[in-house]
Amino acid sequence: MYILGINAYHADSSAAIFKDGVMIAATEEERFTRVKHWAGFPAKAIAFCLQEAQITIQQVDAIAIGRDPNAKFWNKLQFLAKHPLKSWHFVRDRFLNQKKVTSLEEEFALHFGIAAESIRPKIHQVEHHRSHLASAFFSSPFQEAAVLSIDGSGDFSTTMLAVGKGNQLEVLDSIDFPHSLGIFYTAFTQWLGFPHYGDEYKVMGLAPYGEAKYTDQLMELVQLLPNGLFELNLTYFRDPAKGFVSYGDNNIPTVPSLFGEKLVQKFGPARVASEPLSQYHKDMAASVQQAAERTIFHVLQHLQKRTGLQRVCIAGGVAQNSVANGKITRNTGFTEVYIPSAGHDAGISMGAAQFVYHQTFAQPRVAPIYSAYTGARFNNDEIEQLLQDRGIAYKKLEDEALYEYVAERIRNAGVVGWFQGRAEFGPRALGGRSILADPSRADAKDLLNSKIKRRESFRPFAPSILREYVEEYFELNDLVPFMEKVFPIRAEKRNQLPAVTHVDGTGRLQSVDQAVSPRYYALISAFQKKSGIPILLNTSFNENEPIVNAPAEALDCFLRTQMDMLVMENIVVERG
Repeated sequence: MYILGINAYHADSSAAIFKDGVMIAATEEERFTRVKHWAGFPAKAIAFCLQEAQITIQQVDAIAIGRDPNAKFWNKLQFLAKHPLKSWHFVRDRFLNQKKVTSLEEEFALHFGIAAESIRPKIHQVEHHRSHLASAFFSSPFQEAAVLSIDGSGDFSTTMLAVGKGNQLEVLDSIDFPHSLGIFYTAFTQWLGFPHYGDEYKVMGLAPYGEAKYTDQLMELVQLLPNGLFELNLTYFRDPAKGFVSYGDNNIPTVPSLFGEKLVQKFGPARVASEPLSQYHKDMAASVQQAAERTIFHVLQHLQKRTGLQRVCIAGGVAQNSVANGKITRNTGFTEVYIPSAGHDAGISMGAAQFVYHQTFAQPRVAPIYSAYTGARFNNDEIEQLLQDRGIAYKKLEDEALYEYVAERIRNAGVVGWFQGRAEFGPRALGGRSILADPSRADAKDLLNSKIKRRESFRPFAPSILREYVEEYFELNDLVPFMEKVFPIRAEKRNQLPAVTHVDGTGRLQSVDQAVSPRYYALISAFQKKSGIPILLNTSFNENEPIVNAPAEALDCFLRTQMDMLVMENIVVERG
């Protein structure tokens, strides 16, 4: 049985395809359009998934879209009744987007040359947050677990709590728009001078440079309720009837200013993007992060007590807050946490398909997902042909010689573009499309920012560590395959790892498993033999663009930056 899942007309448009419950391929449309967070119909991602499955669209048994315009219909009506005049823009935008969702069969007919009528019976609409829940629980190794989906909003919900058991999910509770932790965090992201969709991670990176002095004042904006849920004090935020996220004809998500005048009166004028970051801004970032953590832990503590379970699966945009994720087992009754590689909205495609397979069709569970390598891949012949066509000199090395050669270059202050196997599904580079450097060099961060990234100095770089050495270098020992958790680095190890130790002594680690990432594991092992350190500095292979997908994009990024070496499969390109 083939099931195609899609996230369409929503930020981070994507597609995923499953055969008998096993994911064959999954990717974001932005990897092909080269536009961050692209939000249209994922035609290229769908075509890629079909190609990987070696089937046509006619051979797909079901198509799951992670969107249900009819979800919480009466709740929406009640909301609109309270704001009959001001809701015009909100209603118009939602109506236009709903029309897109309900005309999926026409999109398939347009892009894949089939009759719309043949597609219509195959389409299953799965509520946004149920898709998130499914992506977390059905991908996990747990047969029973509490499940949380938490983000900005989707299908009029912002948070959903559930229990997963076997092949079924039971929703326990939810929070309606506009009471949203994602909206709270985004509002302060904008207030701090980071205006773009998806900039929230910058606040998370800035927070350790400040002191959380204003958390109590911020908690006046997020009211924790005795039942384990929360509400926003809406007087501090944009009028929700005017709508929040919109998608223009270019399919790029746009978020208007979400904070209101009352918030400015309480916390001061918003920072202009070009304005230097003051200590007050850093303290506010720390306070916003702590307020978000308090809210997350409040929800999870009650969920744990309500279910009596010790395992939890989490998805949604807020689940990308790796700092909070790393603290869950120390601040709640949960002892095990699973978060998928695409916990954000791209994972909706994966979750919608899993929901239909397990929940709707009642099919049994399959093996858990620990690999994010589900995207595009290219062989040595294709790479060599590109380089020959472009007149680029290169050398080709066998595997063992390759690992030795690249490790030696990294050890000698080299910055290396590492392009191997399938591209990752999700926002993190995990050794498939990565830029690598020596974590023991105090100047590595500056080298990367001057040569390639040109990003804010407060943003940390991540350590990829051989799985067997996590306990030796980090205070917590856990599987972290998708770089989804931040842990404290042991105090005695921090001086060895200046390039990947954040100012507060933590690191957003990726535990590298030899069975999941054999080539990346082999490279880190080769570096360990030279340096004594089983870790590489890892950052995404891009420069103010989506992560590179194909060899041509990797080559272009190499040529326009000051990267020292480009390694694509067994092919090595070096500067001068």
